[in-house]
Amino acid sequence: MKTKPISLSKVLLFSTVLAVNCSFAQVKTGNKNVQKFKWENTSLSNQERIDALVKEMTLEEKVSQMLDISPPIARLGIPEYNWWNEALHGVARNGRATVFPQAIGLGATFDDNLIQRVANAISDEARAKYNEAIKIDNRSRYAGLTFWSPNVNIFRDPRWGRGQETYGEDPYLTSRIGVAFVKGLQGNDPKYMKAAACAKHYAVHSGPEESRHEFNAVVSKKDLFETYLPAFKALVQEANVEGVMGAYNRTLGEACSGSPYLLQEILRKDWGFKGYIVSDCGAIQDFHQFHKITKTPEESAALALINGTNINCGNVYKVLKNALNQGLITQELIDTRLKESLTTRFKLGMFDPIGMNPYDNIKATVVDSEAHRKLALEAAQKSIVLLKNSNNVLPIKKDTRTVYVVGPNASSEEVLLGNYYGVTSSTQTILDGIVGKVSAGTSINYKSGVLPFAKNNNPIDWSTGEAKSADVCIAVMGISGLFEGEEGEAIASDTKGDKKTLSLPQNQIDYLKKLKKGSKKPLVLVLTGGSPIAIPEIHDIADAILFVWYPGEEGGNAVADVLFGDVAPSGKLPITFPKSENQLPAFDDYNMAGRTYKYMTQEPLYPFGFGLSYTSFEYKNLKINKDYSVTAEITNTGKIDSEEVIQLYISSPLAGKEDPIYDLKSFKREFLKAGETKQLTFDLNKISFNQIDKDGKSITRKGIYTVYLGSSLPSQRSLDLGATTYSKINFKL
Repeated sequence: MKTKPISLSKVLLFSTVLAVNCSFAQVKTGNKNVQKFKWENTSLSNQERIDALVKEMTLEEKVSQMLDISPPIARLGIPEYNWWNEALHGVARNGRATVFPQAIGLGATFDDNLIQRVANAISDEARAKYNEAIKIDNRSRYAGLTFWSPNVNIFRDPRWGRGQETYGEDPYLTSRIGVAFVKGLQGNDPKYMKAAACAKHYAVHSGPEESRHEFNAVVSKKDLFETYLPAFKALVQEANVEGVMGAYNRTLGEACSGSPYLLQEILRKDWGFKGYIVSDCGAIQDFHQFHKITKTPEESAALALINGTNINCGNVYKVLKNALNQGLITQELIDTRLKESLTTRFKLGMFDPIGMNPYDNIKATVVDSEAHRKLALEAAQKSIVLLKNSNNVLPIKKDTRTVYVVGPNASSEEVLLGNYYGVTSSTQTILDGIVGKVSAGTSINYKSGVLPFAKNNNPIDWSTGEAKSADVCIAVMGISGLFEGEEGEAIASDTKGDKKTLSLPQNQIDYLKKLKKGSKKPLVLVLTGGSPIAIPEIHDIADAILFVWYPGEEGGNAVADVLFGDVAPSGKLPITFPKSENQLPAFDDYNMAGRTYKYMTQEPLYPFGFGLSYTSFEYKNLKINKDYSVTAEITNTGKIDSEEVIQLYISSPLAGKEDPIYDLKSFKREFLKAGETKQLTFDLNKISFNQIDKDGKSITRKGIYTVYLGSSLPSQRSLDLGATTYSKINFKL
């Protein structure tokens, strides 16, 4: 049979068609890729690959990739991806993971080096879990690599249930801890990110939870740039944070997830942010449903897209095609916003062959590994704050004859977790830690004695008499994530997670008073919580008080280490503890007057930065150098080796008038052996002393400045509570 000859022109045409088809279809020979999609060509730049990918998408496909739940596009070889993932203090809501102390506890460590190591461990576990998840095609929510952490909002009001997710009330401390966390999470590979961090909730977001979908935060420019924005700026400019989440609320009248002022003028233009912006979940729907700044979903979607929001956590962006047809947005804008978010996925290596990315090699054995549990223990130890220690009741001797443990939180795993947590089989309750620490010959017993939040129904009380007869009673009280947290999560709260009062539940107060009445034996109080608890009457009757936050899976061991002296306490309060809620301005007032250590004129119960030790320290030879750096000597004048958090504050010539009363400018955590002296240098410069004026501008005040160096806020209250005497020096600028 004769074959008909093919003309040269047809051969060329066939070759051209074959080449074009092969450029968009993956042809495999054995295990080797002969031809790939153009966007899978790793020799091209990410931008070239992204341009090629978006060029081949239909409008419907483009829109589908701009939602937090991004479906697969099989014809283009794009797998499903879910943008919503959490890693506040460990990989969260995604099965087994190391549970580190809650974020507020991490803030209490004042240890940015530690926090970077913690975040590095978290991202190792995140990569290991992701590597295993894709093997079984688990691409569900919380199984990805774009983590919506950290929360760098300022804990401006201690009634806020989500304040536990922050690093405290100070923008400088929040900046330093936040930058360290982002660096640890994202890794240091020159080409790939290990995981993508996200700074949230931008901006001026700090309760009340009940009105978070509708409130308008009205603040001065001074408060905005002095308090609410510095941490976000630091994460963008110092840590190159990959994502920023727009808050639910309005700020200065503009919805945060669609604000030209916040998202375009400040974030993109002034700070140079290059990453992706995501709305908080449901926030774009709030535009028309609660804020009433738009009338339709199409208008809401357009407002968010125009002002920079790339990913809609929610469903409103499904109407982007309608918005395009209505002339509210352009095709070019859709392409631009999609390309910005796809950049993140390419940087994570999601379109590259497995094995090209160095993080593909992280094995599942790192998840909740022994090394990570040790790190969780270290973090918990350094977070614990000693608030009182009369007559050196602590540390307790391990061979104490009889010990009695009471309190609903002693045997509770709930108090270890806080919110946004992972799960593990190796949690150590506070009771576990205490029992494991004492001598085998010690008689130790436990009874809850009181319910967490409600009065006991049974009037019979066997616990108080037994506790009073013991050589020492350890009462583990406080609150948990059942009582404070996010809207809808704190199921014991009748205010959607916020607190009406800062007091302990009254039944716990009554029980503690009953325990101490007529007893001359030591009462040691261990308090759990993610926010300040006002206990003025309990402070007077307890012999020693530890505040332990929500200390994570190793929390019980860490608390026991401090109680029995294996570790000296070194945590410091990252937030002021008022004497009661009566000292606070209105919850929905976002101005900083009267708030935090910077502007609070009333005497607190426990000051910001406060925390006692088992030893004592002396500060001397404080000097301001010509380059504005600060040097000083610190000596451990006690008999116990210990770490200490050295804090440097300044007061400007207008302190307490137009500027903060005190202003944290630097801190260091140092280990000093008993009797050891160290010379320390704090690398400040002239700009470190700048203040923010009423227009939100950074200015240099002329006049006399005071520099303070010590173990706490340099206030009389700190000294009255037993803080080490601080050193101070004046100088003229």
